[in-house]
Formats: sequence, C-alpha cells, structure tokens
Amino acid sequence: MLPRFVQIHTLTSYPGVLLNRDDAGFAKRLPFGGVVRTRISSQCLKRHWRTYDGESSLEALDVPASVRSRYTFQQQIVDPLVEEGLDADQVRAATARLMKEVLGESAKAKKTKKDGEETAVLKTGQITVLGAPEIRYLREEVKGALGEVSSEKEAEDAITKRVKDKDFRKNLKALRHAAGLSAALFGRMVTSDLLARGDAAIHVAHAFTVHAQESESDYFSAVDELLEGSDELGSGHIGNVELTSGLYYGYVVVDLALLVSNLTGCEPDAWEGADRTLAAAVLERLSQIVATVSPGAKLGSTAPYAYAQALMVEVGRHQPRTLANAFLRPVRGDDVLDAAWRALLDHVAETDAVYPFEQQRALIGPRVPPEARARIGAGEDVTSLPQLSSWVARAVGGA
Repeated sequence: MLPRFVQIHTLTSYPGVLLNRDDAGFAKRLPFGGVVRTRISSQCLKRHWRTYDGESSLEALDVPASVRSRYTFQQQIVDPLVEEGLDADQVRAATARLMKEVLGESAKAKKTKKDGEETAVLKTGQITVLGAPEIRYLREEVKGALGEVSSEKEAEDAITKRVKDKDFRKNLKALRHAAGLSAALFGRMVTSDLLARGDAAIHVAHAFTVHAQESESDYFSAVDELLEGSDELGSGHIGNVELTSGLYYGYVVVDLALLVSNLTGCEPDAWEGADRTLAAAVLERLSQIVATVSPGAKLGSTAPYAYAQALMVEVGRHQPRTLANAFLRPVRGDDVLDAAWRALLDHVAETDAVYPFEQQRALIGPRVPPEARARIGAGEDVTSLPQLSSWVARAVGGA
C-alpha cells in the first residue's frame, strides 16, 4: 500500500557557528524542556534547500521555477515589453491595472494614490509568489492589450476588459505547473480569486539543539594594513559576535497526496492514481538536500558546513508525529551524539509500543549504534545516502 506521509528526521552537529540570527544579531533561541536551546528557523532551512543549486538540487528538475519578489511585475513584465519597443507609459499603465486586477489593491496602494504619490517602479506591498508560466501568460496579455490602443487610459481599459473575460480565469488556472515548483512544494498565500492558492506539501519544523544552548562571545579586530609600521596604534575595526555549537534535531514532513496534487493538478483524493514520477524525484532529491545542505550566516568566518550525523526516514499512512520529545530532557554527557542516539532510539521504541502503526523506516549515519536498525525495524540493506534516497523514491513511486 502506498504511504501517505514521508517523515525525515535528522541529527546534525555544528561547531562554532552562527547559523541563523535574530533582529539583534544573536543566534535564534527556543525554550524547550525547561532550558534554552539554539534554534534554526524553518524559513531559513527552506530558503537554503529551495535555492541550493548544487548536486541533486530541486532547481534541476524539469519544472518551471517560482519567482518570489515585490518587483515581479516591473522586472518580468514591464521591462521586457519596453525592451521589445512597446510604449513605456502604456506598458506601465496596463501592467499597473493588471497587477490591481489580479492581486487586488492594498490599503497602502490606495493611500498612495489618494496622496498623489507615484513611484518609478511597480512593486507589490509584500512579496508575491508567481510561477514562470503565470508570468509569461500575464506578459502576453499586456502585450495583446496594447495592440490597438493609443493612450494610457485605453491601455488600462483594454486590460480590464481582458481580465473580466471568462477565458482569462480559465486559461490562467489551466496552465501546467502554473505557480512553479517552489509554490508546489512550500505553498503560497494569495488573496486574489484569480490565482490558485497553494497549500504547502512540505512541512518543516524549526531545528533546535538536543541540549542546552552552548554559546561564546567572539571578540575580533580588523587590522588596517596600510597603517602597519606607522606611529598610529590600534585596529581599523573591533567588534564581537555570538558563536554557538550544537547537535540539532531537524524534522520534515511531506504530505504525498498534496505533493502529487500540486505537481500534477489532480484532485488530492485522486493522487494514488496519478503520475507520481515527479513526486518521487522530488523526494529523492529532498532527502539528500536535507541531509547535506547547511544553512548559515557568516560563511566566510565560520565555514558552517556539515552533513547529518543521523538520518531516519519513515513512510506510512497515519498522521505524522515529531520525535522532538526524545530531547524534552536535555541531552548531557561527554558524548552528546551517542546520548542523542540512545534517547532517539528509546523514544521511537516507546512510541511504537503505544502506537503500533504500520510504517517502514530507513536509518543511516556515520555512528549508527549496532542494534539501532533492528530495534526500530529499519531495513538493514539501506546504509548510505544514495541507497536511502533511492529507497524513498521507490516507496513514493509505488515501484
């Protein structure tokens, strides 16, 4: 039977880093189990996984990309059409009206118009997510509307007429992979009824250290090399930054029904009969990315690159559940990784005894305890990342 959910659990160690900063420049934190932990936000993790362009990247899949920006209408519609030789004022007027019709008009935009303010660049009040197919379609609509107009007012009216046409909505929603890969995986929020809202098929928890936070304030200076040997003393700059070390627990859930629906356009309840080839490819890459792609600020001074010390994947049909409570009591001891392994295995075994739901598991890691796989029912033939990612793809694809 096909699984409905895929769960990915990781333990990853980072020494002397500043992976994710808050508004004051300090490492993000999370109170859990009575102590403060170091945290990596889910937004930070998703952005690094989404934009990774190396081996096994999501971008390499044959699916149009999503564009996340406030300047999409300016840079992807206005600028290309003006470069083609269309009248700049008419293009801008038509695109501004299209933006209003498709996205709605924000309170800020209404106030700006009332106050008589104008900006040289079209931009939305907040980041919008549009897929490459949607952008191409909207650009062609603007271009078509300008075919027989001679003023900005006529351009605006022509766009309004096109948007009100019943075929506009139908054609926009009929585009294959309309919102792009990123929106299909991580969702998008829209208030317009012209664009399809996308619920996230991949759910990412904030990662946190399995032990209490361990941090150090690093005092540093920068030398002004042109003043070396002169009578002027002191550095060109001094400062301090917080560095942390820790073993992080990470958790990702994939709703396979929603993923297949978002990628193929089928109804969520018909996902089992749909083509799951692309979904399998996404999961094969995602399992590798989660294990090997690191987030991190201050790349140049901390080199925050690490692979997961443990990676466990579960596939099944019951509602997922985090294993974070394995670390509700902070891990202590000289060998934090070994203690975390034991805590994780104990928690899985205890949870299985109470909730004996059927599911399959694969477990890999450089220091997997000898009894680990047998104790939690993980397959003995999956011992490396390539084997695990292939195992996930087969489970998802139904092969």
